[in-house]
Amino acid sequence: MIPAAALAPRHPTRVRDPRPDPGPRIESEYRPRGDLDLVATVAGLQRGPGDPTQTIHGPVIWRATRTPQGVATLALRQRADGVVLLAAWGPGREWALGQAPGLCGAGDDPSSFEPRLPWIAEAHRRHPGLRMSRTDLLFDALAQAITEQKVTLRQAFGAWRRMVSWFGERAPGPTPVPLFAPPTPEGWRRVPSWAWHRAGLEPPQARTIVEAASRAASLERAAAGGRLDAALQSLRGVGAWTIAETRIRALGDPDAVSVGDFHLAHHVGYALTGTRTDDAGMVELLEPWRGHRQRVIRLIYAAGRAEPRRGPRLHMEDHRQR
Repeated sequence: MIPAAALAPRHPTRVRDPRPDPGPRIESEYRPRGDLDLVATVAGLQRGPGDPTQTIHGPVIWRATRTPQGVATLALRQRADGVVLLAAWGPGREWALGQAPGLCGAGDDPSSFEPRLPWIAEAHRRHPGLRMSRTDLLFDALAQAITEQKVTLRQAFGAWRRMVSWFGERAPGPTPVPLFAPPTPEGWRRVPSWAWHRAGLEPPQARTIVEAASRAASLERAAAGGRLDAALQSLRGVGAWTIAETRIRALGDPDAVSVGDFHLAHHVGYALTGTRTDDAGMVELLEPWRGHRQRVIRLIYAAGRAEPRRGPRLHMEDHRQR
């Protein structure tokens, strides 16, 4: 059981709290079959420090999601013995608890992974609990990825935070800060034109999200039938990078490679050869690990092998005042 003190906000709000009635809290636990580092596995789903859909407060990870049964808040805390304690609120609480093992990487199987290089083997040994998390929420992952197209992460995180806070639904339960579930696909379609611009998203991103929202049901069917990539490729404005990012977050794909990322090829080239490379070179370098290429990328970062930052951050142009 997650102690009540761990679930209580550290600084209670002094204004009326508009959160919905959470209904009864239900609890469960997940006992991983092997090593699990809960924070390393799940924290990567958080889109920046102000993400309204996920926050880490002390030992507890809080997530607000829109499940097929409705909005849910999920709290996760790992005990010293590795067991993950779960608590959930809201109409989608049972779905959230049932999906929690996938979130914790239960479906990730690294048994066929061959490190091949001594330092990768050492990183794999030092981080045995690093798993590929999956949310099973395809459209949310796609919308997130689209907001991150061709902008800095700082810009993308800000746009995601604004859109979800403005048009999402307040999550139930005793969250330490206000959390919001993302809008429904229909909710994304109804976002007024001015809001996209004010949030910091460009017209191509807005069009892509709206088009994807209009086809959300068919995308889910395509994913169930193993045709997800082809379905995503048919969307205007969706390419290899967006498809890979969607697969990583929604499906926990251990092999997806985000070709087209501004920095990734540089980091992979530096880690594996000591020099930068381009996307084609990155794909060639990662080929020996096909089936686990995303796992290798995660281990590159975990081992601190990414290329050191040498210059100033990319200037962020603010288009919202235009």
